[in-house]
Amino acid sequence: MSATASLDGVSKTYGRTTVVRPITVDVRPGIVGLLGPNGAGKTTFLRLLSTALPPTTGRITIAGFDVTASHANRVAARRRLGYCPQEVTFPRGLTAFEFVDYIAVLKEWRDTGARHREVRRVLDLVGLADRPAMKVSTLSGGQRRRLAVAQALLGAPELLILDEPTTGLDPEQRASLRGLLSGLAGTVLIATHQTEDVSALCDRVLVIDAGVIHFDGTVPELLATAAGRVHLGPAASRGAVQTWKTGTGLVRSVGGQPAPDSSVVDPSVEDAYLLLRSAERTTQGVV
Repeated sequence: MSATASLDGVSKTYGRTTVVRPITVDVRPGIVGLLGPNGAGKTTFLRLLSTALPPTTGRITIAGFDVTASHANRVAARRRLGYCPQEVTFPRGLTAFEFVDYIAVLKEWRDTGARHREVRRVLDLVGLADRPAMKVSTLSGGQRRRLAVAQALLGAPELLILDEPTTGLDPEQRASLRGLLSGLAGTVLIATHQTEDVSALCDRVLVIDAGVIHFDGTVPELLATAAGRVHLGPAASRGAVQTWKTGTGLVRSVGGQPAPDSSVVDPSVEDAYLLLRSAERTTQGVV
């Protein structure tokens, strides 16, 4: 399956600070989850891929267009992608419909009738069809987040890039968004701290830290790295990465030497992520 987007030796440096180290990776159709701690380079990675930032080195290709080669190629690529950043600034005084319509105009939807039909379509997709006339300022935080996702869905993009799309959503809204994303064609790249979203949605996982991709594989492959290393018992495992007392009164331990009478339990994506992060910190000499 051909890649929707490719990064070849792509890095980003601000002065003497390197935020993303040279990365070479293909992003193919399906849903890809991007995990990493705060400051890992996730948002910069997404901004590079969305063409919002130029790379310091390397080449980025989106839908067959080398966006680092020319302005014309960047424009052509932008017509084929949708981007929802982590923080969205809404123009003052606009209604939900007017905001998405404004973005559609920027995306060169010149036919008013077709544009308005598309605006209504994406508002319906995110569950805001009954609120087109509401001022954005009166919407709840979760509704504004869904509105931000709606503008990224305009034109059914080949590449959809979402930075923390479920932030501020309640469990029902999060489940609804998962249903929407799982039914989309094309390629979806999601940066998130919600590991349950990754396990529920993603065909592939990238784990990034300090601007470097440390894991690239499927969810089962990520879980396999933690097999046999998560325990449930009356006491914490010695040397565990993390432990906590569960609602059953037993202690769940991620990594370490299991305490007596502990049993092995199936790992979650969060468990595997914590163990991977611990290994990275050990390799980097961080205590």
